[in-house]
Amino acid sequence: MEYKWTVLSNTTLGALVASINGTIILISLPVIFRGLHVDAFAPGNITLLIWLLLGYGVVTATLLVTFGRISDMWGRARMYNLGFAIFAVGSVMLFLVPNSGTLGAWELVGFRIVQGIGGAFLFANSAALITDAFPASERGKALGINQVAAMGGSVVGLVLGGVLAGLSDIQVGPLVLPAWRVIFLASVPVAIGGTVWAYYKLHDVVPMRQGQKIDYLGNTTFGAGLTILLVAVTYGLMPYGNQPMGWTSPWVWSGIGVGSALLAAFPFIEMRVPDPMFRLELFRIRAFAAGNLAGVLGSIARGGVMFMMVIWFQGIWLPLHGYSFSQTPFWAGIYMMPMMAGFVTMGPLSGWLSDRFGARYLASAGMGLSAATFVVLMFLPYNFVYWEMGAALFAQGCGMGMFAAPNTAAIMNAVPAEQRGTASGMRATLQNAGMQLSMALFFTIVLVGLSNGLSSSVYAALSSAGVPQPYLSQFTNAVSSNPTGALFGAFLGQNPMSFYIPLLPPNLQAQLGPTLLSRSFFPNAVAPAFLRGIDLAFLISAVLTGVAAIVSLMRGGRYVHELDAPEAARMQESVREGAQGSRPKLPVPAGGPSTRTGAQR
Repeated sequence: MEYKWTVLSNTTLGALVASINGTIILISLPVIFRGLHVDAFAPGNITLLIWLLLGYGVVTATLLVTFGRISDMWGRARMYNLGFAIFAVGSVMLFLVPNSGTLGAWELVGFRIVQGIGGAFLFANSAALITDAFPASERGKALGINQVAAMGGSVVGLVLGGVLAGLSDIQVGPLVLPAWRVIFLASVPVAIGGTVWAYYKLHDVVPMRQGQKIDYLGNTTFGAGLTILLVAVTYGLMPYGNQPMGWTSPWVWSGIGVGSALLAAFPFIEMRVPDPMFRLELFRIRAFAAGNLAGVLGSIARGGVMFMMVIWFQGIWLPLHGYSFSQTPFWAGIYMMPMMAGFVTMGPLSGWLSDRFGARYLASAGMGLSAATFVVLMFLPYNFVYWEMGAALFAQGCGMGMFAAPNTAAIMNAVPAEQRGTASGMRATLQNAGMQLSMALFFTIVLVGLSNGLSSSVYAALSSAGVPQPYLSQFTNAVSSNPTGALFGAFLGQNPMSFYIPLLPPNLQAQLGPTLLSRSFFPNAVAPAFLRGIDLAFLISAVLTGVAAIVSLMRGGRYVHELDAPEAARMQESVREGAQGSRPKLPVPAGGPSTRTGAQR
């Protein structure tokens, strides 16, 4: 009884701190770059900016399956504890980064990758450890609490990053602690404490399978393929030549081709090695296959769109409502909180309900609610009334909560006990990779929509502000040819128009500067074009989540792969007491393994 709650509390802490660190620097990047004396918008630093934003997620997504498989072989608690230790080391290194300038920024990227390696161990094993420790009748509730931490931590990271970014340098005796270091210091005591706690308390309760070998070929093929693919699509977001994005770069398409080819070869390798890292036979279990497919569709639908909504707040809505651009990163996190509230409300509750009634209809209803919310968002104007947006965000959070915990519990219940680490890693990999691909997909969709209408809307706005020819055309071309820079400028808390004002001669800068640099000029200039792009993104997300709801319904009835000892004991006791006339047969559902014991409940 005590141990299961120890597992839940420690793994929830691990999931929370790993998730927070995935987003904490998004809001605080301006402070970090200023502290390192680095211009984020210098041409040579765009790569640096992209890797600081997305490197943590790319590394985590790539390693999850490998670490889950290793954990099945060497011990889930042992590998989880190692992951917490690696995460703690990365946190300390980030706080103590020795250099400034571009070198210091690249050191941050490297230490974030160390953090991401530790985070991959935590994410890969959290669900498996909880499944090992809790009986099937309580897993939904426990996984619901864990999922709230894992999903909600990303929103908490936005707010916490904004709070810490607003601090001044701290004087400690003769030493001055720069504000940007405090951002990384926040996770250090939690990571160290969680590591000590994990090593002291956690142990493996399910025997590991002996005599297995590491699938070096499969690990190399999968890791290299997914890394190359995610890096290629990430670089597709960067300017290339005279193009605002890199999708015309031969290097990007070569990376996509090579990565896709390696991933396509991976299943054939796994079918031929004696101890594969990716247990393809698990996809014969309908609950596992449908749950993972619905999960990855939902991740693709949500990940990039949520990022675009943060930019909507920061670049358009908040400035129109009196917030300076420097304030918008923090307040964007605050105004996104209704989504977190909805997830916290429905995550544990839906997990508890799924323990009693199964995951099929509850998870499907959650995806259906998410699809309906995306449709509602399509009809909001760019200068919306906040209660309407807040209600939509809360409903989106409720839909995510209704789906996440039941779906995770159904996936983990459906697999053999000795393969839970692999299954947990596969589930987390598919969802995290979906989130990374979603960023590239929807950022591209919004930028294409923005590019198509940006020139005319900016030209009209500049003309109305009194910018004369020939500066009018030059100014319009500069803004419309680099929508990525404009959006990233707003995202990093700077008025994008400040980048273009130097195009005007000094007399016009003095005359038109107050108008062009006002809080309302940039939002009104780009909003019509931005709205067309994000409406298309909402439509695609609605379709994806609608398909995910249908797939979720196809998972079949409630299924537990094997009865745990507590469940079997209760059933035997019930038989002895005469509650049942005979021991019921335990059929394997359609799609389940023919050589295993299953229970249709």
